[in-house]
Amino acid sequence: MLFAQEAPAQQTPAPPPAAQANASSLPPEVASLLPDTRLHGSATLRFFGLGIYQASLWVPAGFDPTHWQQQTFALELVYLRDLKGRAIAQRSVAEMRRQATLDDTLAGQWEARMAALFPDVRRGDRITGVHLPGRGARFVANGRDLGEVADTRFARMFFGIWLAPQTSEPGMRTALLGLRP
Repeated sequence: MLFAQEAPAQQTPAPPPAAQANASSLPPEVASLLPDTRLHGSATLRFFGLGIYQASLWVPAGFDPTHWQQQTFALELVYLRDLKGRAIAQRSVAEMRRQATLDDTLAGQWEARMAALFPDVRRGDRITGVHLPGRGARFVANGRDLGEVADTRFARMFFGIWLAPQTSEPGMRTALLGLRP
């Protein structure tokens, strides 16, 4: 997932009290980019009991979790600890490699692009990614536009960190997509 640790993580479906308020109301950047969306699922990523982030999946009406790759949605991460943007980018590439073979040149390009986009985060900061089918992914941090990666393969693999069957956190995937365990 998007943190610098390599060890297995644990997730819990119930968000911590600080994240519950955030998860219950539509974030402003999601409202402006994707009006008429609703919370589909949320989960907290934990590492040895320490909260890393609260993930929330915001979807429009008619969202089909079995075909998430073909639909517009927003994935919001509310960080529960401080992390470096470069570490987030590095971990993202490592998680993307779990889904499919990724050549080193492309992986390096994607990592550099994410490192340029993703800021260092502090507890309470949020980064929201919007999946734009047929186009790529757009990122916003604390309401500030970070930019877009116009690459559909990147978008599919990036959001696959949480939503693909090959995720390292199947419990989080189940909670976000509202699937039966």
